[in-house]
Amino acid sequence: MSLLAIDPLGTDGLWWKPLLIMLIKVVVIFVVALVATMLMIWGERKVVSGMHNRIGPNKAGPFGILQSLADGIKAFFKETFTPAKSDPFIYKLAPYLMFVPAFLIWSVIPLGGDFSNGKDGTVTLFGETTRLQLADPPIGILLVLALSSIAVYGVMLAGWSSGSKYPLLGAVRGSAQMISYEAALGLSLAAVLISSGTLSTAGIVQAQNSIADWNIIATG
Repeated sequence: MSLLAIDPLGTDGLWWKPLLIMLIKVVVIFVVALVATMLMIWGERKVVSGMHNRIGPNKAGPFGILQSLADGIKAFFKETFTPAKSDPFIYKLAPYLMFVPAFLIWSVIPLGGDFSNGKDGTVTLFGETTRLQLADPPIGILLVLALSSIAVYGVMLAGWSSGSKYPLLGAVRGSAQMISYEAALGLSLAAVLISSGTLSTAGIVQAQNSIADWNIIATG
């Protein structure tokens, strides 16, 4: 129960109301992550199309904002294809090694909360004190870095399991690129962690209780 106590909901036991609140938070986080992914893909396609002097997605929904949703629906109904010389288990496992960690990262991101006047971000929902995030482990940032690193295995295993040297070469290149990005990401976080004095994601937000304490200013 001490692990669950990182959220005030777990301090008095997991009864039906705390469990219901946790379930609602899981659903909300999943929906937010899906919508954020959809908007990010749309934004990237719009930016790249502008760089290429092209129109970009503009048919599905206003300004083409539903194009990512249309692509996702199409992907669900596409025929499943497995290369003849692939390793079936690893080939099907690889996408999950990228999809699942990406969504688990959202579980430690504070999506809101009361951080005014030095408060710790907790709010009251249905008479229960909780955080507007699924979990707040003391090593939240390390958890984010660890989960993001798992995606490298997904890329590498996807190329290796296909049974062809060309996807394997592409996977090696992609993995090297991701690892190089992670090195820069880790170094950029060092200043934020030193300024905040904590690895907790909620603690980092709480440490920015005034404009002068915002990390974008304090680490600038």
